[in-house]
Amino acid sequence: MGLPEKPSLLTLILLTSISVLSLNMFLPSLSRIATELDADYALVSLSIGAYLGVSAALQIVMGPLSDLYGRRPVLLVGLAIFAIASLGCLLAQNIWVFLGFRLLQSLVVCAMVISRAVVRDIAPQDQAARLLGLIGTAMALAPLLGPVLGGVLDQLFGWRANFAAYMLMGIGLFVLTWVDLPETNPNVGAGFGRHFRSYPELLGVPLFWAHCGCLVFSVGGFYAFLGGAPQVAEVQFGLTPAWVGVGMGSISAGFMLGNYLTGRLSGRVALSRIVLTGRWLALIGPAVGAALFAMGLSHPLLMFGFVMFIGLGNGLTIPGVNASVMSVAPHLAGSASGLSGALTFGGGAALTAISGVVVSTAGGAAALLLLLAAVSALALLSAQYAYRLEARMA
Repeated sequence: MGLPEKPSLLTLILLTSISVLSLNMFLPSLSRIATELDADYALVSLSIGAYLGVSAALQIVMGPLSDLYGRRPVLLVGLAIFAIASLGCLLAQNIWVFLGFRLLQSLVVCAMVISRAVVRDIAPQDQAARLLGLIGTAMALAPLLGPVLGGVLDQLFGWRANFAAYMLMGIGLFVLTWVDLPETNPNVGAGFGRHFRSYPELLGVPLFWAHCGCLVFSVGGFYAFLGGAPQVAEVQFGLTPAWVGVGMGSISAGFMLGNYLTGRLSGRVALSRIVLTGRWLALIGPAVGAALFAMGLSHPLLMFGFVMFIGLGNGLTIPGVNASVMSVAPHLAGSASGLSGALTFGGGAALTAISGVVVSTAGGAAALLLLLAAVSALALLSAQYAYRLEARMA
């Protein structure tokens, strides 16, 4: 049986990008949303933390749902709800209405999950790896460009302009998906329960938990930064939304550099050495930054500059750890990917909420950097434990 019809690569890249942009584009506006809707910053930061929590749950079921009902219908429903929820956020006049529609926006996570499934449907293994690499480039660029775009929109038109943009993106991608993305799942109706039956086996493997711990705390540092940096940048340093957006891109710039270095070093340097180097860099950067703030130095370039080490460390860590998670039990690679992704989103939700509370105290920048250093230390310990387990099993 031949491979199914293919959507264009641009469609898959745009679907992946909107999943990222929906998380970070409006972040420079968090303080202004809190002011206009008369809410505490920690409450408004639930628009990130609770969003990630719901996304974690959805990530577990979206793949199996697309196995049962097909990629195309699940994706179209998710995009339609995202567009409607974006309109709700745009028109919201109180924080609870805003947060309710914001949680509905999380259904756009289907675009990321299903676009990867479509790649597996339409391409043999060697070509799928290349396509996923190209799509991964969008995953690196979107966090870099999203906050800048969001900050500019806020400064020109107000924070609601971000949600008008989300609504237009949702409508545009719904139309593009309708026109360009045929059903690619050749076995619609099969496999829904298979993923869930495999989870207990994975949860009983210590090495899976060790690699997941590294992944959760590595990515969690990124989410903690997203949750706290806008408040610090605007309140402590007085930056405009546009400049907040530029600063927020620093961690993504570091991530892109780390990804590039990983590509250059892979095959020549042991994977464990690359990962551990990344974890040490992600720990040292914010720790040094926190020490300088404690000594009385205070400047936004210090915060954003040292946070680049989180992104650099993650770029050196995440590709290798993702591969390791799926190699713990090769026959359960798909389930391992989905479960580790859900745990990562859930951990990100918790750390985002913690970050929103931490930066509301005095000395927001120093407190944020200390939190990032602590999370990075947990990721380093998890990585070291994982490689000890692997050495015993060798």
